[in-house]
Amino acid sequence: MADADGPRAVAAFDFDGTLSQRDTMVPFLVRIAGWPGLLGATARVLRRTRRRDEAKVAIVGHLVKGMAADELATHGRAYAGTLADVLRPELVERLRWHQGEGHTVVLVSAGLEVYLRPLADDLGIDDVLGVALLEDESGMVTGAVDGGANNRGPHKVARLRAWLDERYGPNTTVELWAYGDSSGDEELLAYADHPTWVGRRSRRNGT
Repeated sequence: MADADGPRAVAAFDFDGTLSQRDTMVPFLVRIAGWPGLLGATARVLRRTRRRDEAKVAIVGHLVKGMAADELATHGRAYAGTLADVLRPELVERLRWHQGEGHTVVLVSAGLEVYLRPLADDLGIDDVLGVALLEDESGMVTGAVDGGANNRGPHKVARLRAWLDERYGPNTTVELWAYGDSSGDEELLAYADHPTWVGRRSRRNGT
């Protein structure tokens, strides 16, 4: 049943390739570990698995394990400050339209929350559903990610559904806009009332 005032309006944006023009995770990992560190971790992980999502989580975990969470957060905030130049102006304009309409805006991304959250704060985005790195009681990063999985494909929809239920209640009607650019966004856009493909996918989908 819808609220008396009508359905809640929510806009969900993928980040890499959608709100941003390019991948942002590799440059961040290079920032904290250098190219030799990233290439070495990648080689070690790929000897164990070639599964894309599993390999990504393992590579990130290898590079951040044992770092102080405060140090990683400092890197994340500094890196977020460099990302304004890689944002798509037309998608930022669309984000601002949603905000002007009073819609709730959320990032749903396979990117790391350690830099997406400070960027979201700068943009006035309401929340971030990304890959969150866990820390132990002593404040050291464990190398594990919250939920144990990459936030891609069906995981995006599962995360968003859980977030909507927590934020609005399971019986609240939501009108959902979603923006994505890759195969990892297909389920998210299929779930939305108003899906928008971005970049090359937009041309293939005739939008």
